[in-house]
Amino acid sequence: MSEINADDWDTHWAHIGTSAEINPAQRYRRKEIFAALAATGQPEKLLDVGSGQGDFLRAAASRWPEADLLGVEHSSTGAEISAAKVPEARFVRRDLLADDVPPPAFAKWATHAVCSEVLEHVDNPTELLRQAQRFMSQGCWLVVTVPGGPRSAFDRHIGHRRHYTRADVERSLHEAGFSDICVHRSGFPIFNLYKLIVIARGKRLVADVRSSTEGVAASLPARLAMRVFDLLFRLARPDSRWGWQLIAVCRLP
Repeated sequence: MSEINADDWDTHWAHIGTSAEINPAQRYRRKEIFAALAATGQPEKLLDVGSGQGDFLRAAASRWPEADLLGVEHSSTGAEISAAKVPEARFVRRDLLADDVPPPAFAKWATHAVCSEVLEHVDNPTELLRQAQRFMSQGCWLVVTVPGGPRSAFDRHIGHRRHYTRADVERSLHEAGFSDICVHRSGFPIFNLYKLIVIARGKRLVADVRSSTEGVAASLPARLAMRVFDLLFRLARPDSRWGWQLIAVCRLP
């Protein structure tokens, strides 16, 4: 198998898109994001920073059908997949680590925003958050998720620079100019167990995920494991000092 650049998300989405859709940890994370957003009020204009292949906004369209939805994504493949998957949303291709202004229609646009599993992929998360503010209105609520705990071989394969502590997240959001910052750790013990299995699989998981996307059906044990974790994630604690999923809520002054 040829090596893939860890930051080449045009290629990554072609190889891992199907697996990402059915990942039970993704579904758990979306549930936690929805709860955090709902606590801030009904989203009117919802921005997904680093919208990937559109899975979050597809779920958000079902949850809040009256909301306007916008995804900002650097990968052209991700933006194309998203536009086909979520026709009720709009997508803009932008590099948020460059001085790249929003289209005029979306400048200072969002009332609510999400940045989920993005910051661990970049060398300068504070700069990405500052650039993303160009799409946010004054008072916009932002929900951020990042991974904690150790990195797996698969994490490194898809370009995780680092995993976060609570203090790391608070510092990045504060330096980017956000206020009313609240960070908690989530998912213990189920998310931690799920990640330990991913770590134990090592580089074999990279090959497994790529094979499933290339038309080789996932093995029966893999399908059963996904189903079991779908059920187990109902037992995950939404706030625990030992959780490896970090979730932050903050606001743009």
